[in-house]
Amino acid sequence: MENLIAVIVLILLVGGAVAYIVKSKRSGVKCIGCPAGGGCPSTRRMKKKKLSGPVIGKKTLMISGMECAHCAQSVTESLNQIDGVRAKVDLAGGKAVVSFDRNVEDEVLKKAVEKFGYKVNSITA
Repeated sequence: MENLIAVIVLILLVGGAVAYIVKSKRSGVKCIGCPAGGGCPSTRRMKKKKLSGPVIGKKTLMISGMECAHCAQSVTESLNQIDGVRAKVDLAGGKAVVSFDRNVEDEVLKKAVEKFGYKVNSITA
């Protein structure tokens, strides 16, 4: 009897998980379980951005809230849209290293990250 109850509970859990995944995929979510709501970009490989001039400095942004590769890619793409900035995001370390060929205000970098719902905890040179 105990084994039967355990099997029924297991079937309900697996069935619920499958139903959640199917419902998410049907609604167009790319990243199931992502804190960004699944609206992060796909897993395509990104070309490394080239700067128009020599690198004059680097900053490290400590970021919380990134949970998956899609999240890291969203942050990378957002930072790379800023003129004069090239970013490399380390998901495991929870940080982004930003190289720049012109002066870029910390607030501009912070807004680019936080528009996706992540939090910039600190920015160091």
